[in-house]
Amino acid sequence: MMKKIAITALSVLALSGTVALAAEGEQHIEDVAFSFEGPFGTFDEFQLQRGLQVYTEVCAACHGLKYVPIRTLADEGGPALPEDQVRAYAEQFTVTDEETGEDRPGKPTDHFPVSALENAPDLSLVAKSRAGFHGPYGTGLNQFFRGMGGPEYIVSILTGYTGEEKEEAGTTYWENTAFPGGWIAMPPPLSDDLVTYQDGHEADVHHMSVDVAAFLMWAAEPKMMARQHAGFVGVFMLTLLAVLLYLTNKRLWAPHKGKKLV
Repeated sequence: MMKKIAITALSVLALSGTVALAAEGEQHIEDVAFSFEGPFGTFDEFQLQRGLQVYTEVCAACHGLKYVPIRTLADEGGPALPEDQVRAYAEQFTVTDEETGEDRPGKPTDHFPVSALENAPDLSLVAKSRAGFHGPYGTGLNQFFRGMGGPEYIVSILTGYTGEEKEEAGTTYWENTAFPGGWIAMPPPLSDDLVTYQDGHEADVHHMSVDVAAFLMWAAEPKMMARQHAGFVGVFMLTLLAVLLYLTNKRLWAPHKGKKLV
């Protein structure tokens, strides 16, 4: 029950941007060196698998990924699960068939289920809907060099608890250095070793936060690798075309250069 309450509060108050302030404070977003950052960045396949595990065991009880097809878990550049594992993963969900109206086990062609709770927002695009980095005001230089900071915002919220709490008007607030105002109306949603990674990776709060943030970024940008590849090919072709046009121009005008006009 505590896990469900914590994750619901995380989405409603932190990820959806609904502010519940008990005091004014400075928001602190910790920069994280994700592997997918930059023009040559790539998703870490094993990190995405760990993030999927955190989402499945912790977040999926309340939140959905309704815009993400389950079959994409097998895609190259994503978690890259074997097809039999994707089928087994899909079968754990119960889906209502649109034609017959009967419940059936999920299939890879289905999407992740919608949020189980009415007030629990969908997490499909949450990593892109939050801006962790801001300024300088009016220029956006910080965001240009460091990115929007959506995954960093998620990590900072999950790891930003100081252990202090207080009660106001019958509501308990926890101090969080990443939340606007410094106090947030939710208990810490993660604790050390809350999940056991199958690859034996360390499962403290920081690593789990980074892993699930990376997974949610992939969920929001599942075709990032293909898009970057297409961009590089386009830039290469345009550069080659510009060089050819320059050389053609020089060859055509070389016999006429230096001649006086009559």
